[in-house]
Amino acid sequence: MASFPARWARTQNFSLGRAVQPVISADGCRVLFLRTRGPEDPVRCLWAYDTTTGREELLADPRAFDAPPAGTDDVDRVRRERSRDHSAGISAFVTDADARRAAFVLSGHLFLLADGFTRLGAAAPASDPRFSPDGGRIAYVSAGALRVIGADGAGDRAVAEPDGPDVTWGLAEHEAAESMSRDRGFWWAPDGDRLAVARVDNAGVPTWHLTDPARPDAVPRTLRYPYAGTPNARVSLFIAGPDGRVEADLRAAEYLVDVLWDDTGLFAVTQDRPQRTMRLLAVDPESGASSVLREDTDHAWTTIVPGFPAHTADGALLWTVDDGDTRRLTVDGEPVTPPGLEVFRLLGVDGGTALIAASDEPTQTHLWTWNAADGLVRQTTEPGMHGGILRGGTLVVTSSTLDGSAVAVRPSGGGGTGTLHDDSAAPDVSPVVRLIRAGRSELPTAVLFPAGHNPGSGPLPVLLDPYAGTAVRRVVASRAAYHVSQWFADQGFAVVIADGRGVPGRGPRWERTVHRDRADAVLADQVEALHAVAERHPEMDLGRVAIRGWSAGGTLAALAVLRRPDVFHAAAAGAPVTIARLYSSHWQERYLGDPDEDPQTYERNTLIADAPNLRRPLLLIHGMLDDNVLPVHTMRLSQALLEAGRPHTVLPLHDASHMIARPETAEAVLTYEARFLREALGL
Repeated sequence: MASFPARWARTQNFSLGRAVQPVISADGCRVLFLRTRGPEDPVRCLWAYDTTTGREELLADPRAFDAPPAGTDDVDRVRRERSRDHSAGISAFVTDADARRAAFVLSGHLFLLADGFTRLGAAAPASDPRFSPDGGRIAYVSAGALRVIGADGAGDRAVAEPDGPDVTWGLAEHEAAESMSRDRGFWWAPDGDRLAVARVDNAGVPTWHLTDPARPDAVPRTLRYPYAGTPNARVSLFIAGPDGRVEADLRAAEYLVDVLWDDTGLFAVTQDRPQRTMRLLAVDPESGASSVLREDTDHAWTTIVPGFPAHTADGALLWTVDDGDTRRLTVDGEPVTPPGLEVFRLLGVDGGTALIAASDEPTQTHLWTWNAADGLVRQTTEPGMHGGILRGGTLVVTSSTLDGSAVAVRPSGGGGTGTLHDDSAAPDVSPVVRLIRAGRSELPTAVLFPAGHNPGSGPLPVLLDPYAGTAVRRVVASRAAYHVSQWFADQGFAVVIADGRGVPGRGPRWERTVHRDRADAVLADQVEALHAVAERHPEMDLGRVAIRGWSAGGTLAALAVLRRPDVFHAAAAGAPVTIARLYSSHWQERYLGDPDEDPQTYERNTLIADAPNLRRPLLLIHGMLDDNVLPVHTMRLSQALLEAGRPHTVLPLHDASHMIARPETAEAVLTYEARFLREALGL
């Protein structure tokens, strides 16, 4: 049987074969979704589920299509990178209102499912197709131009074409896709006559180059990357129609956060550069004039909550408010969720009913509905991480708990709940997770021991396995979150995972405790959690403590051995940010401010000056094609360590970006990392 690292990599953490991206028809009777045909098959196919019969039908297997590559285009690759999508085949699709017609892009070509499948004569390579409200046309992007084609394949035309060498229409710029949860750049009018479209001008954005060192014959990839303190892309919003275009007045905003165009009107959400002001603008589609509907401010930053704004069927505005320790759902400005129930996301609106993801427990996420008649109703109860969609009265619930994962369908009008078929592989490990609150700060913490561990036996070396960033909770009631951690535990470690200051789930005030400090405060929380857990479990050997992590976790791992070698005795740091100024502008300035106004804050959150302090084994891992945390971070830290005479190990991955897509590479990295940490602690 293959090793755990091999199976984990080939099954994409045992997720292949499970339904993803469900879409419900307007009448609630049909669910379309993507799923691979086996536990190690990476090719996503399109399927349909009939809520009245409970039957599934394969609609499209990409292997059956004649779709030769349509030239080179970075758009799809970048979209997959931003969404951390490792899959092949159909990576995304859209439907008309009845979910009887679907469109998707394969190898750069636009395909339509109606009575059968048709490859439309759209410009190629195509990306991001979206149906008009009546389903008669499809808007899409090709070569930086926004285009529209009839669903019958006729009348392909450009709506807006690049008017400069660095201009695109209809695409989300880097900061929107990576940092603002906006992955699109155009929106249909409800009547289908016009489109709101983002124009992105990257002319002033710094140019970076990514080179694959294993392919010296390949042309380096050019990347427009706005890092802290440098110019961002200039993003404007236009309304395009049969009579031409008019520009929307965004009131000199730095960032276009999102756009909403529904029966209530056209709206834009914007932020200023410091992100301390967020505005909801009402835009006149005829003139482009705007008015401020609401303005939210905060001394640290305003938070983008995915899915907002939206309107109910009767036009009530759905928004959020940060009320002390709670982010609450508001309807026309009035809070309708109670204090203590943290709202994470608006998942959709079905008539007068809003579906939200929220939690009163940091390790869980549950589904709740709200409407004027019933008020707030909880839809999930089993401890875990739940997501979903609601349309036509049908609710699809995607659940991941400590017992496993499932996608359930609750049909409109009642009746029995169905479950979408799951072909995913059974994990090679069985995580046994202890979820506790550690230390005076009551930090959400997960603890795992080797299989068959007897409490009190030992001593056991300790491995901290955090993320500790502001984007993701690591300590959650989901088995899928701990497969790798349990495997490390089975290598002979007691594994500790802690979510410290800034990690979502404990309210706005907790999130903002990392304002101006994403280094020392975050590291202090890991030390607090470690010592608190060790007090409960004296078999933990605090003389042998390692730490591993990726991205924010990689930054923390490197920081730990550089600044607290008295606590941490080895580290494996993947894709770390080591130079605060050289990371994404929207993300970094949110927490650390303007580097020209406050350079000391950036220095305190930079690791280069700490290089002479290294006296513990340190493994640095970085994908040479990483366009999120660029390889310069690892290369410059390595150079500083070398010049300081501090031995360390660097593992460059020539075929990897910020995510490791190739299963062979992912397997090898995990195996090497475990061996490095075991040897570093003398196991």
